[in-house]
Order: sequence, then C-alpha cells, then structure tokens
Amino acid sequence: MGLRTPLYQSHIDAGAKVVDFGGWDMPLHYGSQIEEHHAVRQHAGVFDVSHMTVVDVRGADAKAYLQYLLANDVAKLEQPGKGLYSCMLNADAGVIDDLIVYRRSDQDYRIVVNASTREGDIAWMSQVAAAFAVAVLPATDYAMLAVQGPKAIALSMKLIPAALQAAVGALEPFQSVEIDGIFVARTGYTGEDGWELVIPADHADSWWNECLAAGIEPCGLGARDTLRMEAGLNLYGQDMDIGISPLESGLAWTVAWEPAARNFIGREALEEQRESGLRHRFVGLVLRGRGVMRHGQRVVTVHGDGIITSGGFSPSMESSIALARVPVAAEGDCDIDIRGKLVAARIVKAPFVRNGKIKVVT
Repeated sequence: MGLRTPLYQSHIDAGAKVVDFGGWDMPLHYGSQIEEHHAVRQHAGVFDVSHMTVVDVRGADAKAYLQYLLANDVAKLEQPGKGLYSCMLNADAGVIDDLIVYRRSDQDYRIVVNASTREGDIAWMSQVAAAFAVAVLPATDYAMLAVQGPKAIALSMKLIPAALQAAVGALEPFQSVEIDGIFVARTGYTGEDGWELVIPADHADSWWNECLAAGIEPCGLGARDTLRMEAGLNLYGQDMDIGISPLESGLAWTVAWEPAARNFIGREALEEQRESGLRHRFVGLVLRGRGVMRHGQRVVTVHGDGIITSGGFSPSMESSIALARVPVAAEGDCDIDIRGKLVAARIVKAPFVRNGKIKVVT
C-alpha cells in the first residue's frame, strides 16, 4: 500500500483505476482517459494533485537563499502573490527538480515541488539553508486540486469563498492569492486556463464534491500526462533529471543570467556548457507512419541519433507525438526505431496544442 491523499476514498467511490505513482496510490482514470483528456481541452476537469509537496520558506534571508538555490531569480517577483517557474540545480547543473515558487513577502515564499522527488528536495533545500537565516518548512495537512479547462474558472468561481472571489477573479497567469488557509494560483500543467488550489485537508472532500456537482469532470494521471505532453511541458524523471541540464531540456528560458553578479548553484557549470556549445536540443516529434512513440526509443537523424524522452498518443491530434533530445543540427525528417523498425517522423517545435488549438501541422 502506498501513500494516500485525503481524497483517496473519493477516488475509490468514483470507480477510479488506482496505480502507484512515485509511491502514492493515485487515480489513473475514472473509466476513459481519452474522454477525460477531451473534457479538459473542451470544458473543465479537476485533478487531485495532493501528492505534490508544498514547502514554505521563511526568514530574514529567504530572498537571498532562493536567489542562490534556484536558477531563475526570485527578484523578478516584485509583488506578493507572483509566481515563478524554475529549476533547482546541483553544482554540475543537473536538475534536482523543477518547481514553482510564489512570493508571499520578502521573508516568506511558498514552493511546490514534485511528488517523486520530495525527500531529496527537502534534504537538499535544508542542507543549503544551513548557511542562511531561513527555515525550510514542508507543509502538512493540506490537499491540492487543479481545476483546468476553458470553462474551469467560470464553473469553479462559485466554490471560492466570497471574501476571496474578487481577488481570485483578477488573477493573471502565475499570480496567486490566499485567505484563511485557502491558496489559489492561476497556474496549471495542461496547456489550458485554470487554477491550482491548496486547501485544508479536512475540506478536500467537500471541495471535490462541489467541483463535480458544478459539472467539472474528475480526471486522473493518464489525462494529465497526455495534456502536459501536448502542451510541451516537461515531466521530471523523463524529460530532465539529475544528469541533464536545463539548457538541453528546453528550459534555457528559466535560467536568469542577469544580474551577472548573482551566484546560484550550478551557474559555473551552465556557463561552461553554454560557452563550449550544446550537443543536443529539445524538440517535438510527430509520427508520420503507424505506431506509437514511447520514452527511450531511438531517434535517427542524418546528424546522429537522439532519444525520445516522452511519447504517446495525442487525443487532440489523433496521432503519436513525442518530446525528444536530438543533435543540435537535426531538423525536418527523421525516423523512430519502434521495436526494430524505422518509422518516419518529423521534428517540430512544441507545444503541439495550447488553449484547445493545435499548433503544429500534422
């Protein structure tokens, strides 16, 4: 038996197929992964993401600590509530985790990290914090919901407490607001609009049931994966990990090089990599032949081989798509080694689908 979120019994009652995910018993789907995918692209869906880890960072050195810990710069968060996506690197510029950090004040930040890396993340954050006047505080007794889709905000607004509705309604992407233990951020992992909410654990069932009563479809990890892949969003452990830098994972945009005087963990290794030149770049793939691309398959190009980091069937495009690392010069046509047979594919620029619209020509 794995770890369970506060909504575990609600998933069982709804007929979810439960699978292990990073040590957690999580719903894969509630009957049809493809229908759940389409619900988010066309209407609204709700995901239980309580397996994610919330870590609060507080203290006089909170800002300075995070400027050293993260490759992106929290100095960009000029107003309380603003959020920022960043990688947390080791000294060799390998990605320990990717995360979102929100500013609550100059001495108080909230970070959301991945479930599969939580123990290592907290240990690393605590180790680095020893040199700063700061406390690393993993949050407990909470639940997290992601309400996503073109109608997600309209359908779920009435669930927001009245005292918070005006502020929540004014949120722009990567902004957050909170009151009385309810934290709402206009972020997501699907390529659609919506909110991610941190709420008290003992309120989880009522929020979940009210979402369903409002016409928001329950969705599992299967749809979450196809949605994020269509949106060109990285998955830790597949598209990047401790052995890969953000520069070869399509995440160079998350590295804040300026100001040059800011020293952050992994900066020296990143600069050396940038100066010596990258060998690989991160791309999208669309399969032209029959089959389905999967993680670990070989990408054959005239400039050498690459590898698929994430792959599968795109319900929106009705074809197989993938994210891959290929030689820097590779472009245009390529082949995918699917069980020993080379199948034609094309290198494209992700995302494949955003806000319900297909972005690449199949």
